[in-house]
Amino acid sequence: MILPKQHLEKGKLLEVLSSSQYQPCGVDITLKEVYNFKSQGVIDFDNRERKISEVEPLEFSEDRVTLRPGAYKVIFNEYVRIPSDTTAMCLPRSSLLRCGVTLECALWDPGYEGRSEALLLVKNEHGITFKRNAKIGQMVFVKLAENTDSLYEGAYKGENR
Repeated sequence: MILPKQHLEKGKLLEVLSSSQYQPCGVDITLKEVYNFKSQGVIDFDNRERKISEVEPLEFSEDRVTLRPGAYKVIFNEYVRIPSDTTAMCLPRSSLLRCGVTLECALWDPGYEGRSEALLLVKNEHGITFKRNAKIGQMVFVKLAENTDSLYEGAYKGENR
């Protein structure tokens, strides 16, 4: 079951939002920061050798950032808290797709909290310009049939406070 707007408004899942961010089936997620990738990463089975790619921030100029085709790390403005009976997903807004850009997000597990990061892929050969705080994704919260046996306690819990 997708959680209704009333549940989101109780402040359990997200920091205070603008009323324009509430959609019929989710909440618009906005752009806080954009980063260029500067190194390769390493992913293994048990995370003992995991190495996250280094990044460098891209600066907004006059409240805008222009991106050429490529892959970028983005951080959202919204700080999320996922309860034990809920999971969340984020999809790109259709306006993003219509500009030749997409957003790739991981699943938010019960117990996760933080200001999440995602992968922004600019496929349009002409690039794209974002204004600061642009709406780039729509987060959908799904109520689980029952609470999970364990909550997320991984390395990214509490990230980007």
